[in-house]
Amino acid sequence: MSESTTNDAGGAPTVRFADFGLAPEIQRALSDQGYVHPTPIQAQAIPVVLAGRDVMGAAQTGTGKTASFSLPIIQNLLPHANTSMSPARHAVRALVLTPTRELAIQVAENVKAYAQHTPLRSTVVFGGMDMKPQTEILRKGVEIVIATPGRLLDHVEQKNISLAQVQMLVMDEADRMLDMGFLPDLQRIINLLPKKRQNLMFSATFSPEIKKLAASFLTDPLTIEVARSNATNTSITQVLYKVAEEQKRDVVEHLIRSRDLKQVLVFSNTKIGASRLARYLEQAGIKASAIHGDKTQQERIAALDAFKKGDIDVLVATDVAARGLDITDLPCVINYDLPYNAEDYVHRIGRTGRAGATGDALSVYSDKDERLLVDIEKLIKQTITRGELSGFAPGRSGSGERTGDRGSSGRRQSDSSRSFERGDRGERSERGPRGPGAPRREKVDPWFLKPYEPAAASRKDPAEAVPVAQAKPKQKLAALLGGLPKQ
Repeated sequence: MSESTTNDAGGAPTVRFADFGLAPEIQRALSDQGYVHPTPIQAQAIPVVLAGRDVMGAAQTGTGKTASFSLPIIQNLLPHANTSMSPARHAVRALVLTPTRELAIQVAENVKAYAQHTPLRSTVVFGGMDMKPQTEILRKGVEIVIATPGRLLDHVEQKNISLAQVQMLVMDEADRMLDMGFLPDLQRIINLLPKKRQNLMFSATFSPEIKKLAASFLTDPLTIEVARSNATNTSITQVLYKVAEEQKRDVVEHLIRSRDLKQVLVFSNTKIGASRLARYLEQAGIKASAIHGDKTQQERIAALDAFKKGDIDVLVATDVAARGLDITDLPCVINYDLPYNAEDYVHRIGRTGRAGATGDALSVYSDKDERLLVDIEKLIKQTITRGELSGFAPGRSGSGERTGDRGSSGRRQSDSSRSFERGDRGERSERGPRGPGAPRREKVDPWFLKPYEPAAASRKDPAEAVPVAQAKPKQKLAALLGGLPKQ
């Protein structure tokens, strides 16, 4: 694979979308959204993609990679646009592959917005949803398909879609797809495509594995990098707070209250940790919700919509949401857990400080996270500022004692229930230090002290009881082993 490279930290500020020779329909869509000047990755990639060349595009999260490939796709497919009702006149000609459902939805929304004044059809397919509605749309014919690999192969196997006429293939966040184990699916999909096509690969980072994959299907690509690999956005203020492991949830609550944050994305490494933290914040009177892989697609979409509308203030997410979320003016990201993969730190904090805006990236960590922190600072080649928690007292919420808070339902919770909610990873309740030599007193839920009461469904009318004499005798073991004993 031969490769040309261009490096530029920024595009000429005088470049305008009008300079690319895009169709009036596309220009109108861009004007509708107020877009005049392209971002650096857009300024460099769009002309190359329009020329039909393969591209490897590396740029920070939030720099506009989606428009870098979607605008040229729409422009190049306009000659095939038509208003015919025949599915045969709407063959799939562009395929965009993404690692997550959230990213697929985001890309699909952007493509739909850019193509709104053209007859081109687009759709998105992903798992976790009923295939029937997706099948109906595919069989009516679409020119642009945005998909996650697994669900796309499901439709291929059921003959709901043909990839025989695909002219353009895009792999978005390709490194994430490899991390998630999609390589076999990607290879199967590539084998289904025409040999002659244009290939585009866009990602925040390019690992050796990604370059190896690119070499297998890209032809003489132009590599475009508008930022140093794994660099963090300079508009993001990064601060670390070192705390005891059992104080993490209190610290997250303190940061949200003390900064009066109304829209914050909090990252947890585990699904159960995300759910417990969201529930904990809800009980503290903070409007919060969790999003992770165990949630249904409807639940995830509903949580994201509520977060974007401001109906909830805090969205607690696992790394399934680290990429693909496009939330305008997100002011703050909090790492409740430092990520196991250092590169995920870059993608997490990239949710804020987008499109030139400023943002805060706050992280809490304990002694057991020191190794993860070393890996992160080594990757981003900078030392993250250590912060001091002014006004924070363990076991307190804002200015009042935790035991004095009311939950989201408006009623005061008992100490025992709070202790249970705080029990993640065997943590003990932070009620203040126990005195020297004081015995450890375990909290007991009063429910367990109540006498047994059978459920209503298990209580039977005495008249319906079967007399003992009429009860069917138990079958003897000997009968099961081949016979009965002699009488």
